[in-house]
Amino acid sequence: MARQWTIGVLGCGNIFDAYARLSAIFAPVRLVVCADVNRAAAQAAADRYGLRAMDPEAMLADPGIDAIVNLTNPASHAATTAAILDAGKHAYTEKPLALTLADGDRLVELAERRGLMLGSAPDTFLGGGHQTARRLIDEGRLGEVKSGSAHFMNHGMERWHPNPHPYYQQGAGPVLDMGPYYISALVNLLGPVRRVVALATRFFDQRLVTAAGPNQGTSVPVTTPTTSQALLEFRSGAQIHLSLSYDTWGHGHRNPIELHGTEGSLMIPDPNYFAGGLELIRDGAPERFDPATAPFGRDNWIEPAGRRIGNYRGLGLADMLDAAETGRPARASGRFARHVLEVLLAIVASAEAGRFVEIGSTTDRPAPMTPDDAARLTAAGAPRDFTA
Repeated sequence: MARQWTIGVLGCGNIFDAYARLSAIFAPVRLVVCADVNRAAAQAAADRYGLRAMDPEAMLADPGIDAIVNLTNPASHAATTAAILDAGKHAYTEKPLALTLADGDRLVELAERRGLMLGSAPDTFLGGGHQTARRLIDEGRLGEVKSGSAHFMNHGMERWHPNPHPYYQQGAGPVLDMGPYYISALVNLLGPVRRVVALATRFFDQRLVTAAGPNQGTSVPVTTPTTSQALLEFRSGAQIHLSLSYDTWGHGHRNPIELHGTEGSLMIPDPNYFAGGLELIRDGAPERFDPATAPFGRDNWIEPAGRRIGNYRGLGLADMLDAAETGRPARASGRFARHVLEVLLAIVASAEAGRFVEIGSTTDRPAPMTPDDAARLTAAGAPRDFTA
C-alpha cells in the first residue's frame, strides 16, 4: 500500500477546486491545508473541503506538511516553488515550470541539491488516451514516426474567463499557456526535441472581456503574440508542425495530434485531457481504440454543459510522491518539465529572431504508466465520477 503524504496547496484560484476534489482519487495524497495571499479566498476554499486555512508563510514553516502544490499565477511559479524547496518540502507546480530557462535550471538544481522531488504539470500525458498512443508507438504499430501535426486553435478566453488579462501579456500567450500540454505529450511519445523554427503574429491589439465578472466590459491590451506556427525536429528525426492560436474563429483540424510513420498513421486525442479515443490507419479499415479500460482513461468528469471528459488532475503529483517512496524517477519530473520549457521558450525566441533555435537539453521519455503503478496510485474506494 502506498504511503500517504500530507499535502498543502498554495493558491486558491480557479484551478484549486479541481485539485481539491480529484485528490480523493489518489492513494499517496492527503490534502489537509490550503493557503493564499488572499486569506478570505483561502478560508472559503478550506470551508468547502474541510481543510485548514493558513497564511503562505505559516504553510511553508509547518513541519507536518510533506509537499506543497503551487497553484499561484505563472509569473510567481519560480519564486514560489523555490520557497517550497527551500522550506525542505517536495514541490509540484502548475505549468509552466518557470518563465525563464535560468529559473527552470535553478529549480532543478535546488531540488536535486536538497534531495527533494520536483514535479510539474501538465500530467495529462499520463492518462489512458496518451498512454494508449505511447503503447502503440512502442509496439511499432506506426513503424518509424517521420512527421505529424498538432493544433490548438480557438478565439481566446475573454468570453468565458473572469480574468483573461494575464493570458495576453508577455510570459503567456498560447505558447506558454497551452503549449506545455502539446509539447509534453509529444516528448512523451517521441522523445526530446533537437531544434525548432517558428513564426508568430497577433490579430488584435485589444480584446474585449464579455465574460461575467468584475472585468466584464473592460479591454485587455495584447502585448504578446497570439498565433504561433512552429516546426519541431525531434532527436528521433520526426518533424512535427505545431499551431497554437487564440485568434481563430474555427478550424477543420479534427484531430488535435496526428503522427505519421512508415507503417501507419495515428490520430491522438486532445492533450488537454486525460482520456479520448484513438484511430490507427494502416492498410484496410481504420482501427479504433477506446482507452476507457486503461488506467486513468475513463471519462469521469461531467462539465456544466453535460460533456463528459477524463479529468485526473493531480496524477502527476501522486506519481511524484510514489516515486519519492519507491526511489524511481517521477514521470512529470522537474527535468522533464525543464526540457519542455526550453522548447517553449525556443519557439518564442525563434519567432523573434527568424532562425532555427537549437535545444541544448535532452530528457528521457518517462516510463509508461503500468497497471501495477496505477493500482498503487489509486485510493481504495475512490470516487468514480465528478460533476463540475
